Amino acid sequence: MTHPTVAVPQLSVADLDTAANEAAIHERTAALPDSVDVALFPEYALTGFVSDTRAYSAALTTAQATETLSAVAAENDVSVLAGYLEQAGETLHNAVAYVRPDGAATTYRKRHLWGDEAAVVTPGDELVTVETPVGKTGLLTCYDLNFVADSAAMTEKGVDALFVAGAWPAAHSENWRLLCRARALDGVRWLVGANRTGTGGTDRTGAAESEYAGRSLVVRPDGAVAAALNRDERDLVWTLDPEVLAEQRAFVGSVD
Repeated sequence: MTHPTVAVPQLSVADLDTAANEAAIHERTAALPDSVDVALFPEYALTGFVSDTRAYSAALTTAQATETLSAVAAENDVSVLAGYLEQAGETLHNAVAYVRPDGAATTYRKRHLWGDEAAVVTPGDELVTVETPVGKTGLLTCYDLNFVADSAAMTEKGVDALFVAGAWPAAHSENWRLLCRARALDGVRWLVGANRTGTGGTDRTGAAESEYAGRSLVVRPDGAVAAALNRDERDLVWTLDPEVLAEQRAFVGSVD
């Protein structure tokens, strides 16, 4: 029985500076222990985001994003999850890509948009799961955590874990922690949440509009927090014991 190790290199994101973000993802992934199987980065990690037409200047096609992440994954022999602003023709999406070391990639487009995001971004319409070292895993982005129906649908799909890319605001950090715990507990599964830290969301004058919560975490299938960070740009590394998942499911009954 394998014991996969996940890592969240918690970081701030440079809005509209794709080169700086790519460099940070390369550097932080390379610094992780060799034992890590999956590295998770936050929402919009590759591109950053602003809620006006400047967003187009940083948007990437899925091919461009997965090419970058494939190089990171292959160089470090680790699967990588990271968010980016996706350009599909004239349409923008809030996307995440999960890329394996062999280059195989799965993408998810955020289904539930928050606030001014909807002025720029078009929501996705599909729930996405992917096979990871943790097992069958559902992909979510930030505000998706609020929607219990989506959580139930992931339970019906039989996922063993949720990977969540977030840019949750600092003012509501307790809600981030609460919802991550709830989504692990109500589906009896692991949850790994990679949340943005620092400030960003600059307006046209260059002033920062948002402060982000950090507090990336790993939540057990019983809803308890196994490990967590605060606001610093540090690495969270945790090994997931499959026996914990099996024991909790046996305790509450099958979730299949």
